Amino acid sequence: MALAPTASSCRRAGLASPSTVVIALGSNLGDRRANIVDAARELARLFTTFQLSSLIETAPVGEGLEFDPPYLNAVAVGESELPPAAIMDRLREIEAARGRTRPYQGAPRTLDLDLILAGDVMIEEPGLQVPHPRFRDRLFVLEPLAEVAPDLVDPVTGLTVRALLEKKKAGA
Repeated sequence: MALAPTASSCRRAGLASPSTVVIALGSNLGDRRANIVDAARELARLFTTFQLSSLIETAPVGEGLEFDPPYLNAVAVGESELPPAAIMDRLREIEAARGRTRPYQGAPRTLDLDLILAGDVMIEEPGLQVPHPRFRDRLFVLEPLAEVAPDLVDPVTGLTVRALLEKKKAGA
């Protein structure tokens, strides 16, 4: 079994060190399960390690969305040397291949892929915010993420995913 490269071996080879990357997956149109499973297969090719959480069904979140179809959600965690912008570009390509359109904010979608975390990187620029600015408020991200990576640390708050989930559930 081949081992993933270590940070020190990557530095010696002149490569970027692998970072733990978190992607949220959601679908509320079409064959939701197939949309997520197919996207997970594509995502796995981007990472040296890859783990997908259980799929959970959730109601749409947001004003005016209460009558939209329910979502299936999951979270993927993996190691990657790709920069966040390249990961984001690939996420948009995968969404488009599954028929994702963006007619308006919060529109139902065949596939939604959000870059949640990329190691301890913090980016705020048009089209790319890492960590995702609303992930701490979303149980549909925190619950599956706590299943696969409870000790992962949010670089903004310094809290683990487990602590963020407990805080959210406590209403804080």
